Amino acid sequence: MLYPLIRKFFFSLDAEKAHGIGLTGMSFLESAGLLGLLAKPAPDCPVEVMGLRFPNPVGLAAGLDKNGAHIDALARLGFGFIEIGTITPRPQEGNPKPRLFRIPEAQGIVNRMGFNNAGVDELLFNVRAANFPKRGGILGINIGKNATTPIEKAADDYLICLDKVYNDASYVTVNISSPNTKNLRELQKDEALDDLLAQLKARQQALAQQHGKYVPLALKIAPDLDDLQITAIADALRRHRFDGVIATNTTLSREGVENLPNGNETGGLSGAPVFQRSTAVQEKLSAALAGEVPIIGVGGILKGEDAVAKIRAGASLVQVYSGFIYRGPELVAEVGQALARALGEKNR
Repeated sequence: MLYPLIRKFFFSLDAEKAHGIGLTGMSFLESAGLLGLLAKPAPDCPVEVMGLRFPNPVGLAAGLDKNGAHIDALARLGFGFIEIGTITPRPQEGNPKPRLFRIPEAQGIVNRMGFNNAGVDELLFNVRAANFPKRGGILGINIGKNATTPIEKAADDYLICLDKVYNDASYVTVNISSPNTKNLRELQKDEALDDLLAQLKARQQALAQQHGKYVPLALKIAPDLDDLQITAIADALRRHRFDGVIATNTTLSREGVENLPNGNETGGLSGAPVFQRSTAVQEKLSAALAGEVPIIGVGGILKGEDAVAKIRAGASLVQVYSGFIYRGPELVAEVGQALARALGEKNR
């Protein structure tokens, strides 16, 4: 009940400024023991995916807490898992501001942030200060490449990040699908993808021996893929024995928002307008993978039924981002309840 009032205030501010104030405010309320007033706990609905046991299948997508500075506050809202980042080896400013735009008429968001982050070392400092991972909470760390790193050297940046975050992550997501880093999506193409996945898998195996534990690797893909690309990515994921795939990132399409304020801003579109596109890609990916690689469904989840549709399209877990901005903490409980019912019926 409180969130619509809070959202009205935040939506009167610049979107990026509101984002920062909101996260800082959540951390303050969490430290004061008051954040529970905003959140209803999601029901217990344990699921096992990628060899990890999730207390419930509702996760927070990467991008909200890029530097892992608000992990404990976000965990208090009932998420079954939290993904932080995207992080790069070196700190970077990202693209010029303004770079984050709301489209309230369509419950959408356009961003061209450009992997703005404080660098992998700062993220690790924050992770190690947080209680959530120490209590066994599932924390994904999303890794990318610096904008100044040439695309032919991209694997070097991913390997640097993987080396550094491996021991502190429950799983690691390889982000090759943001539309806001020049040429990044080229890594989704056949030879480039094959080479990157081979190098990451070899390093994962070496790190598993070094640290005495196996940390799963997931690949995050775009919704702007044709059927041949989806099949090729599925084949590569199986061939390199990747542990999971996140479908999908933001879209370059402007279908449904072309004539709305901010609809034609450059960047990736998320929220309700991407739901159909991302779910269609996820469904095709699920058919191509034939159950060999689990899928985390993300893109346009604004209500419980949206999350159920992702599960029916082959996802084992879901993540929210833009829906959380529009709906607030109540979305976590609503999605958790809807999935608990749906999974309960499926398992009968």
